[in-house]
This record gives sequence, C-alpha cells and structure tokens, in this order.
Amino acid sequence: MTDTSSDARVLVINSGSSSLKFQLLAPSDGTVDAAGIVERVGQDQGTASITAGERESDVTGPVPDHVEAMRIVQQLFEDVDLALSEDRIRAVGHRVVQGGARYAEPVLIDDQVRWDIHDLGKLAPLHNYAAVEGIDGAKQLLPNVPHIAVFDTAFFTSLPEAAANYALNREIATEYKVRRYGAHGTSHQYVSATVSELLAAQGRDVEGLRQIVLHLGNGASASAVRGDRAVETSMGLTPLEGLVMGTRTGDIDPTIYFHLHRRAGIGPAEIDDILNKRSGMMGMCGMSDFRDITAAVEAGDEAATLATDIYVHRLRKYLGSYTFVLGGLDVLTFTAGIGENVPMVRERLLTGLEELGIELDPAANAARSAEPRVISTPDSRVLVMIVPTNEELSIAQQAAAVAREGA
Repeated sequence: MTDTSSDARVLVINSGSSSLKFQLLAPSDGTVDAAGIVERVGQDQGTASITAGERESDVTGPVPDHVEAMRIVQQLFEDVDLALSEDRIRAVGHRVVQGGARYAEPVLIDDQVRWDIHDLGKLAPLHNYAAVEGIDGAKQLLPNVPHIAVFDTAFFTSLPEAAANYALNREIATEYKVRRYGAHGTSHQYVSATVSELLAAQGRDVEGLRQIVLHLGNGASASAVRGDRAVETSMGLTPLEGLVMGTRTGDIDPTIYFHLHRRAGIGPAEIDDILNKRSGMMGMCGMSDFRDITAAVEAGDEAATLATDIYVHRLRKYLGSYTFVLGGLDVLTFTAGIGENVPMVRERLLTGLEELGIELDPAANAARSAEPRVISTPDSRVLVMIVPTNEELSIAQQAAAVAREGA
C-alpha cells in the first residue's frame, strides 16, 4: 500500500548505459533523504555509494546488470538505516531518455509501456535498454508501488512540425521514425517553468514569455520556449546534434562520415565512437572539465583557447537563430554544470551584445550562488538568469502527480 501523506517520498531512478543514479526525496519541498550512484554496471568490478545526511556507505563488487544494481541500492539504503519501505514511498520515478512521439506526458509503467520503452531503444540504445533493466529491478524490490516513466523527450513533443522534421525523403523519414526528438527535456521544462514562476511572483505577465534555455553540461543543449511550450531545440534524432559538448561534435557536415570511411578506412562503429566520445572539447584540447579548460585558457594554452572559441561561437549561432525563431527574446537562462558554474563561458558568449539588448553585469556573473539569480544589468532589455536545474525533483513531482491520479 502506498502512502499519500505529506511525508511520503519518491525514489528517483536514472539508469544510464553503465551507471544507475538514485535519489530518495520529498516531492513537496525537494528534501533529499539519500542519494547515490552505482557505477561500472556491466563490468566485473563495480562501485556503489550512498549519502544520507551524515551517514555514508560504499560497496565494491560485480554489477552484471541494472537489475543487480537495484539490489545493491537496496543494500546501500539498509546500510544507512533507511530501508526502502513501501508504506513510505509514494512512487518510483524512472528517467527514460527516449519516449519518441508516443509519450508527451509521464505515464504509469505497465507491460505495454515497458515494451514501448524497450522498442524505442532502437533510437537510444545506450539508455532505453538500461532503463528497462532498471525498471525491472526496481519493480522486483517495490512491486506494490506505482512505477512512473518520465521521458526526457516529452517536453519536445510539442515542437512545431517545421522544427521537428528534417528535409529528408518523406517516406524514409516516416518508415524509420527520423525526426527531432531532443533531449534534456526534463531540465528545460523545469528551468523554463521556474523562470516563469519567479517572474509571475514579481507581478510580470508571463503569457507568451520568450525564453532561451542553455543547458550546458558535459552534454549540452539549447531550447526556445514560448509561454510553456518548446518551439525549438538543438538535439535531434540523437543527442549528437547541436552544441559543442564535452566529447561530442555537435553539428557536423554529414558528409564527414563518408569522408572518414572512404579516405581513412574507418568503419561505422569507430566513426560513431569518434563523433560521440572522442571529439568535442576533449577531442580538440584534451580536456572536457571546464575547470581545467578555464585554467588552461588563462595560462595561454592555444588548443584550449581555440576550443573555447569554437564552443562559444556555436552558442552564439544558436542564441541568434533562436531569438529570430521566437520573434525576440525576453529571458536567457543558463543551467547545468557549466551553465551554472563557469563565468568565463557566460562572459565570452554575452560580451558585445549590448546593441541586441543584452547587458551582462560582470560582478553578478562572477558571484557564486546555489540560488536562481539575475546576472544582467538593470538596463538590460533581455533578462539574463542562472537557474540551477533539478531534474530529480521534477521527476519526483511528475511521478507523484501520476500516482495521485491513479490512487
């Protein structure tokens, strides 16, 4: 029996290709009871850890799959005296990367939904198959609690057809489901909604608010949002398209694939590895952590400087094009690890845009804070903000809402 009282919790599960992150939290206020990760799933020797206030625990051992990873999660909770109790957990929220065009909302996971998630693994093989294993493992541990799938692509199912479709042969695109699905949708939805709520609380009319959200982490994406609906996003059929990322190329001439195959004799699997894991900032300067990159740029490292220039140039292209898509810009928001914590990127992106209505406050940009904040000057026509993302809280709130509807 599931508890629906105010102190009930949601267990959020994020099953990655070789990891399983988890968090137990209150959907009402975001209070986190415990959080942790199981790493090196699928390898002979994995590691797992949990933090619950002052209590911590970690284990090492084989983690053959995500089902076993969930058993390890149960052990970790017991280690810190927080047994996974069905009478206290309202729901289990599962992050699912790819929901295709089928799922625009979070949904209770039944046999059909599980099958669909697995079937959509054709579009996200590194993530959806792992999500199914995580779902199976969590259902074995908590069989009487509602399990909810929250899709990373859901926010972008509302994209206008002109934005969602490629100029590809129509029959081929339809048969093989080739279209723009996007990614990081849970983050973009959470951040854009948070901005609207903050401005509405100040008495501002947010109907039709024109926002650009830059989710800049090791994976990076941009979105254009009008009101509460996304109208454009940078990631496409897969997360490879769009901005320069930690190890991904982002936008690239598709003919480069054939060039590498024909001229260099590189096979498809290795090309895929090069584009997704050996390019981006890592491929250009040997670093993907912007703390290291910032230090290298300040020290005059030419490779790091050029890589950063390329990174910022791509951001400017998207900022400009999305402003035109929206017909103007009211708010520009940075989020995720780089967006929230690397002043250099924000400064390089926005310096010199005063005639376009963007005036950055250098002192505010350099300040550190874990709270949402404005980093533009009072005279800036475009409001520039930093809003820390909280995908776990968003997943927990969406899962709790579905659980209440089904109670």
